[in-house]
Amino acid sequence: MPIARPSEPALFQVTDVFVPPDSLALDFDGVICNGLAEYFQTAWKTYRQHWANPIERPESDIRDGFYELRPVIETGWEMPVLVRALLADTDREAILTDWVNVRDRIVAEDNIEPPALAVALDRLRDRWIEDDLDDWLALHTFYPGTIERLKAWNEAGIDWWIVTTKEGRFAQQLLAERGIEIELGDRLFGKEVGRPKYQTLRELRYERRINHRLRRIWFVEDRLKTLQAVDREADLGDIELFFADWGYSTPHERGESALASSRIHPISISKFCGALRGWLA
Repeated sequence: MPIARPSEPALFQVTDVFVPPDSLALDFDGVICNGLAEYFQTAWKTYRQHWANPIERPESDIRDGFYELRPVIETGWEMPVLVRALLADTDREAILTDWVNVRDRIVAEDNIEPPALAVALDRLRDRWIEDDLDDWLALHTFYPGTIERLKAWNEAGIDWWIVTTKEGRFAQQLLAERGIEIELGDRLFGKEVGRPKYQTLRELRYERRINHRLRRIWFVEDRLKTLQAVDREADLGDIELFFADWGYSTPHERGESALASSRIHPISISKFCGALRGWLA
């Protein structure tokens, strides 16, 4: 009868192996750039020009409320509608918890056509940039450390993309002002692509293969709903999702992010600006 021997340890046992991503996909507003001041001024001016019966009150009355409630906005044309809601003293809790219905009620009551409002807002921005670029740029700030991090990734050869609902040319201009040149449709995908972010991620993942395998992507976003939409796409299950807790989010979303899905990792700006290895720690 053979003598039982104690099991031998594996000769090559690797633990805590860090596998870096092939590419980083980053939202722009609320992750890299803080454009709240510009958002408010653009929304305020568009409202004043576009509404047939604007409510006459100082912009200072609602500025702070706009900053607080900006996270409910999904697309740019909604911003002047938020201005209207605040000027009409709409209940702020209703805006936070039921924005879509509040928005649609105002659109119906004021006979607003969202496509026309979107065009008006973008034209106002274009004229502003053309007439006084320095003034427009001055209303944007970048979150501490983010520009330095993008430049460090460039120097290290780390592949990163911007995937945003902002017009790509606006993000491109802002990055260029800070010395980062990025091409539309190559590494920068804005509102003009006309598809949800999960579809953009899917196409980037399939089109840019490395040695016949799909790219490993880490996606950083400050909108919990956007991350949840990616999470629901079964074929995107290998994309790591990070919720940027410093961006445009409500206290409820920040509290919910850790519970939303095991795939959604809350991340602080200090971690974002640190080593990639620490993002999942």
